[in-house]
Amino acid sequence: MPEAAVLIDPVPVMDAEAEVAHPVGIDMVHRTRSEDAFPRNWMRLAHDRFSVTAVLPHDHVFFAPVGGDRHDPLLVAEAMRQSAMLAFHAGYGVPLGHHFLLSGLDFTCHQEHLRVGGAPAEVDVEVYCSDLKWRGGQPVAGRVAWTVHRDGGLAATGVGVTRFTRPEVYRRMRGDTPAAGISIPAAAPVPAALAGRSRTEDVVLSETGRDGQWDLRVDTRHPTLFQRPNDHVPGMLLLEAARQAAFLAVGPAGIVPARTVSRFHRYAEFASPCRIGAVVQPGTAADTVTVQVTGHQDGEPVFTAVLSGPRAHG
Repeated sequence: MPEAAVLIDPVPVMDAEAEVAHPVGIDMVHRTRSEDAFPRNWMRLAHDRFSVTAVLPHDHVFFAPVGGDRHDPLLVAEAMRQSAMLAFHAGYGVPLGHHFLLSGLDFTCHQEHLRVGGAPAEVDVEVYCSDLKWRGGQPVAGRVAWTVHRDGGLAATGVGVTRFTRPEVYRRMRGDTPAAGISIPAAAPVPAALAGRSRTEDVVLSETGRDGQWDLRVDTRHPTLFQRPNDHVPGMLLLEAARQAAFLAVGPAGIVPARTVSRFHRYAEFASPCRIGAVVQPGTAADTVTVQVTGHQDGEPVFTAVLSGPRAHG
């Protein structure tokens, strides 16, 4: 269980540098490869509000453009997630090495403001932190809200719930789980095109022989999904599994997950099969499709996600 928190909210003292943009090191956003780190600089707007300038690449190998040359919504979600980690590390002094654990992530992308156009896109990510719980002068839990603007237009919004855990506390929580796991899948992936991917190595699902159900394929050699040693399946991989399952469930038309509501119930472990199920929801509009995706492992729910958006083709 996470350590106890004290509900005293010490307001950081603003200094003369409060409105100066600061550069970002990739360690502040928990990345080891510069091509996977999207925030470029940050500044504090108020004690609980931050402005982050981020760049969405037009040619990222994994977060490739989707549905009519639009930036991938999961790329936008990842830029928001990294911006939150940056705000807590740089703005509140959460030490590097602490674990950043999201229990929920909801986001909505406005695709009309996310056209790729063959060049990187600079976006302004505002990060608002609230309901903070403090211990020892540092936040240990809280809510995050994001707004993303591009050229003055609202490109995305999001909300999340997170907590922070010291390494030694995290190890106690994880018990006998090895600190670094290795997973190399034996099962063949589903065909990449059916899962909405262009590269086989990016497919994270394999067939089960049952309609609407797939097994999670976890490959710790993937350079974007596994930036450093990990003892469980990262949340971004689970969101990618949800996207691919939704694409498969919809069929050849696919889906661009412009809106996603997700909840993470427990860690997905390397050692046990994780079954992913997807069901297209009835009554969807002609230009929008909604899919509910669930993940189960050892008979327990791991995550749920509801993805909505336009069809990727047609």
